[in-house]
Amino acid sequence: MKKLKLYPKILSIAVITFFFTACKSTEPTPDAYGNFEADETIVSSRADGNLEVFNVEEGTVLNAGENVGLVDTTQLHLRKMQLIATKQGLRERLPDIQPELQVIEQQIAAQERERNRTMNLLKVGAAMPKTLDDINANIKILKSQLAARKAQLSVQTSATLSERNPIDAQIDQVKDQLAKAYIINPKKGMVLVKYAETGETVHFGSPLYRIGDVEEIILRAYISGDQLSSVKIGQRVSLRIDVSNGAYQYYNGTVEWISSEAEFTPKIIQTKDERINMVYATKIRVKNDGKIKIGMPGEVFLTPQKSE
Repeated sequence: MKKLKLYPKILSIAVITFFFTACKSTEPTPDAYGNFEADETIVSSRADGNLEVFNVEEGTVLNAGENVGLVDTTQLHLRKMQLIATKQGLRERLPDIQPELQVIEQQIAAQERERNRTMNLLKVGAAMPKTLDDINANIKILKSQLAARKAQLSVQTSATLSERNPIDAQIDQVKDQLAKAYIINPKKGMVLVKYAETGETVHFGSPLYRIGDVEEIILRAYISGDQLSSVKIGQRVSLRIDVSNGAYQYYNGTVEWISSEAEFTPKIIQTKDERINMVYATKIRVKNDGKIKIGMPGEVFLTPQKSE
């Protein structure tokens, strides 16, 4: 009797197993296989010195333009102050043109008044013509002195100002170096690998961290030569990943790159036909809902399937 009671349970399990197997067998066969990867960028230092601040941790999401660190700028600030002081010293060396020129201009004005007075006296015979000639000669000499002194002071001023231009260029150079001491995250993404720590000495070009875009992720899939004519850039395709309990998750993707050269099938990639040994790499971009992880395998359907 006990054996008879077990039959319904065994039958139920068999039915469920058959149903699950039948459902799996109805799933379409993928056209290509691959693994997911992200658009990755290695952010490097643009300055030399100690890494004073570095607010980067693996797995965190950074926004584009976010300030995440600072390389020591002490020496650069001191250099900038020195250049500014040198520039100020040049300004103090500039000749004070106006007072000196005003003296000569006042002398010319006085001689011109004297000339007018002498001309009036000559009209009534109260002055000698030579007196007027002497006054005109003095005015001419003073005007020549004024023009010469203006030219001389202009040359001195230009020479001093010409020394200021290289200093301005050096100050701009230091300002640029100061700006590059700040570590600015170039694009939004997740920190995948951290290469440096706060307090370490870094140099220009030293890698600091690697960041990847995980909002839009890429499936690098491989198609056979027979499938090549069925794929084009911009084509909409379907992607599939495995989720819990043996179910699948479907996504819509867009082909954005197709290799122009064939290569041997990577060992980690399956194919519909195991005899295929030469394939073409493709990149398919898909919007990530958070379930797709870098390195996860994915499957491609060249004919769009259902998506969620």
